[in-house]
Amino acid sequence: MLSRVADSLYWMSRYLERAENTVRQLDVTMNLMLDPGGASAESRWKRLLSTLGDPAGLEWNGDLESMAHTLIFDSVNEASVASGVNAARENARQVREEISTEQWQRLNRLFHQIRSPQAEAQFRNSVGDLLTSIVDGIHLFKGVSDTTMIHGQGWQFIRLGRYLERAYSTATLLEVYQPDLFCAPEREHLGHQYLEQVGLLRCCTAFGAYCQVYTADISADRILEFLLLNRDFPHAIRYSVDSIRAAVDSIQRTGARRPRRR
Repeated sequence: MLSRVADSLYWMSRYLERAENTVRQLDVTMNLMLDPGGASAESRWKRLLSTLGDPAGLEWNGDLESMAHTLIFDSVNEASVASGVNAARENARQVREEISTEQWQRLNRLFHQIRSPQAEAQFRNSVGDLLTSIVDGIHLFKGVSDTTMIHGQGWQFIRLGRYLERAYSTATLLEVYQPDLFCAPEREHLGHQYLEQVGLLRCCTAFGAYCQVYTADISADRILEFLLLNRDFPHAIRYSVDSIRAAVDSIQRTGARRPRRR
């Protein structure tokens, strides 16, 4: 496989994973802001920006709606959802012959959905519903990728991009949340701290899976163990690292030069 093709497939997948991560964290943060007894809205927004790499142009200004609008729709801001989807589509366009028609259709549909007047109207009516529809679009693309694409080198580069971005985002979340949730074992377990811990799990789509393993007994140590070491949960760092290694091993096997016949 040509290096430019591998590069485009890798970044297509990574940009989409990044956009999904941004959507989930924005959704969780906006829901946590409804709790008046916890941290301030400003501190929660700053924490969101920290998990996204402190992008410029999204500093707290007191107007949550305008900041959320920027984070979703501003294609000029590299941290926005629209920017991630745009970049993924551009990379897909460059390797149109390597992906299936269904993949292109799903990604193209998501691209136009975010740019449409209907998305703006949905944002004004219900931000949560808009974010859910974007995540659904990304999940549809991932499902179509797994069911319509040959599971060869190209598909492995897609997996590589996805799980590298996922491992990075989960590790960043744990690092940002650490001072508040993991470094005060003697502090009384207050209600708002419980909501913050549930929020962290929801940022990784992990709340339901965590409860299956530990029931609803939520503690910082168990959250850390689950998101770091669980080998069966797709957003755990251990699972992502195993998937990265499997993708790299497959690429090496299929990319090795065959010996010439004499």
